[in-house]
This record gives sequence, structure tokens and C-alpha cells, in this order.
Amino acid sequence: MASAKATPSSPAPAAGDLIHVFWHEGMLSHDAGKGMFDTGIDPGFLDVLENHPENADRVRNMVSILKRGPISPFISWHHGRPALLSELLSFHTQEYVNELIEADRSGGKEICSGTFLNPGSWDAALLAAGTTLSAMKHILDGNGSIAYALVRPPGHHAQPARADGYCFLNNAGLALQLALDSGHERVAVIDIDVHYGNGTAEGFYRSDRVLTISLHMNHGSWGPSHPQDGTVDELGEGKGFGYNLNVPLPNGTGDRGYGYAMTHIVVPAVQKFEPDMIVFVVGLDSSAFDPNGRQCLTMEGYRELGRAVRAIADEYSNGKLLIVQEGGYHITYSAYCLHATLEGVLNVSAEPLLPDPIAHYPEDEWFSIKDIEAIRKYLNGTAPFLKDDAWL
Repeated sequence: MASAKATPSSPAPAAGDLIHVFWHEGMLSHDAGKGMFDTGIDPGFLDVLENHPENADRVRNMVSILKRGPISPFISWHHGRPALLSELLSFHTQEYVNELIEADRSGGKEICSGTFLNPGSWDAALLAAGTTLSAMKHILDGNGSIAYALVRPPGHHAQPARADGYCFLNNAGLALQLALDSGHERVAVIDIDVHYGNGTAEGFYRSDRVLTISLHMNHGSWGPSHPQDGTVDELGEGKGFGYNLNVPLPNGTGDRGYGYAMTHIVVPAVQKFEPDMIVFVVGLDSSAFDPNGRQCLTMEGYRELGRAVRAIADEYSNGKLLIVQEGGYHITYSAYCLHATLEGVLNVSAEPLLPDPIAHYPEDEWFSIKDIEAIRKYLNGTAPFLKDDAWL
């Protein structure tokens, strides 16, 4: 598909200033149903039940804002495709894949709390996985430096042998493994979803070739499907000890707090690791209005995070950057925050291409700095490859 025409207010894209977006409308076929938020429960005494937060409308708006918003001249569209079953086995176990196939054949089921595999869900999950793999391969083949997998269902909670948190297949994890299998020695993944990217972490918990960094709300475990707590002491095991860095942030951390964590924890860790590929896992549920998070990020905060990750990619991976979509459940503001994130990644204008349309609640943006400092000092004294003055 051709990119949309530039609007009069948009700067003209320079050579190389394109984000290659991989998308397939078949992913809209996943319907997690209605109920009380994500429970699927109808108590019988409510007149209005809401769509599951992970619904197609949230992604429809993401697609439309990239096609018709000010960023559209910088977008090159590409068709996604379903993953092959054999490709799934690079991250997931055969037994788990069989479980999902059987659930689909039997008409669907609630795989775990809040995670519903209904008719159409498995096809959408295969498309999400394959589309992410296509985006990574686009970079690996030298066809572009920056690719964005606009996918659903999300994936970063899906562990090698279990579903979790609306996720069936770990899209980012599959792409990370593809990069490793294609000759990359060290890959870093930076996850800013409001929830801990526990599935991705679990998949590479014993590897020193993948640095997993997750900035998330300090939410702890939410049950059997999510046994990880996301605390600072979950550092990896064996050769992977010290290569899983968790930054659990207090509620309401906001733009400045996230920026501080990026500057004082994420960037130094990546500098020490020296990756040759960067994967940026973007959840927009850390925003000020998201029903699934309490972190108070605004469009400007997302824009700055995008700039920071782009700078890391330019310095360490020759500009190679895969962006993978995860959460973001406010139907309209998530799309705006996505626009801002990609603006930051492009870094084509000092002024926002798209202003923030919603006033945000001003938080005490510095109250979390002491917590972030405590995390930094803990990791500095514990993660082996970070133990020297360069980290301080």
C-alpha cells in the first residue's frame, strides 16, 4: 500500500525518515467479548456491559491516525501474514501450541483469567505473530531501519508454555529469537507497557544474549498465569543472571519520572550491553487516561521516550529498531500517544506534529525519583555486567 499524502502542516520526509508499518486487518477478527471490564462476567443487574478492553476499536484508531494524521507522510505500509506453526516453536513449546489449537477447534475458551480465545482469535494471533516476524525480517534483510508491527492480540505476557494477560503468542519474543537465529549476537528489548513484560523475560531468563528491560507499574503477580512479580530482584538465572532488569515504578510516575528512569537506568544498561539490535515494546496503557494503568504519561512523555530509544538505536544498532505494539486501552488517547511515540522515534520536528487534545492531571512528577534511584543502586550492585563506574 502507498503511504498517505503529506498534509500542508507536515514537514516533507527526508530519505530514510520512514517507519515501515506492518499491518493486517484480519487481526480485527479477535473478539474477547463483553462483561465487567475484562472478566467476561454479566452479573445480571447492569443494563450496559462494556467491550473487553483489548478490543478491535483501539487498534482501528491506531491505524486511522497513522493513515490520516500529520505523521502519515512518514509511514510506509506493508501487509502482514500469518505465522507458520513451525515458526512458533522458536519460542513456544509444542504442547502449548497444541493446547491453543485444540481450544480453537473446540470453539474457544477462557484460557486464563481475562484472556479469551474465541472463534477468530487464533487466526488473529497467528497474524500478529507472523506480522511481527515480517517486520523484523524487513530489517534483517536491509529493506529499512525502522519497522513497526501494529498487531493484536498483544503478546508480551505470553510465556513459552502458557497464556497470560490477553496474550496468546509472544510476538516480540518470536522476533527477538529470529534476530538471534539470523546472526545477531546481542539484542536489547525495552518494554514500556504499564505491565511487566513477564513472558518475554521468561523466554530469555537464562540467556546473556538478550537484555530485557521492563519499565512497568509496580503491580506484582496477578495470579497463576502471571507468577512473576516484576520486582528488581528478578534478574535472570544461570548465564542470564543480571540480564533481566525490572524497573517497577510507583503509580503516577508521569513524564519526568519515566524520563529519569530512561536516562539513569535504561540508557546506561544498554551502553554497557552494546546490542546490535533494539526491540522497543510499546504499551500505551501507561497514559494519563488508560483504564488499565495509573502512570500519568502524556503525549509529550511518549514523544521523549521515542526520542530516547531512537538515539540508542542510532548509537548501538546502526539505527535498526523494531517497534512492537502491546497494550493501550483508551480508545482515542492511545492512538494519540502512539502518534507521539512515533514522532519521537522519527525526531523530525522540534515542535509536536500533533498537539495533545486532552488536558492531563498534573502529577507530582518528582516524587518517584527516590524510588528510581533505589532501583538504580540495587541493579548497580547486583547485575554482574554493570559493576563498574560507567554505570554510576
